[in-house]
Amino acid sequence: MIFKKDFSYCFDENACQKCGGKCCIGDSGNIFASKEELKKLREYLGLSEEEFALKYLRKVGFKMSFKEVEFEGGYACIFFDPINRNCSIYDYRPMQCRTFPFWEYFKTHQEELKKECIGITYLS
Repeated sequence: MIFKKDFSYCFDENACQKCGGKCCIGDSGNIFASKEELKKLREYLGLSEEEFALKYLRKVGFKMSFKEVEFEGGYACIFFDPINRNCSIYDYRPMQCRTFPFWEYFKTHQEELKKECIGITYLS
């Protein structure tokens, strides 16, 4: 169980094995990564900056977001593995993904979080 200060819930990371990747699929959104995170991932994949950007990234304002692909009537992160229903770059996933479900947004949108993550348990 993972607890974070100032959050009214905790997270059972073992639930991820049963979930099917709900945090990686659904409505369209942005999956942001820092320049450092992108560099590490690009090196891991063995791609040039240009190849990596063309294949996996899209520009959103001044930031870079992972592309999405259509999946089951919605979207999935381009790095979502649809066979195993998990992240194909887990060790290289960006901070946005590493900190899920402990986002400030979910402090006030807990009904949405309950639908998205089966690993949430509320503290009493």
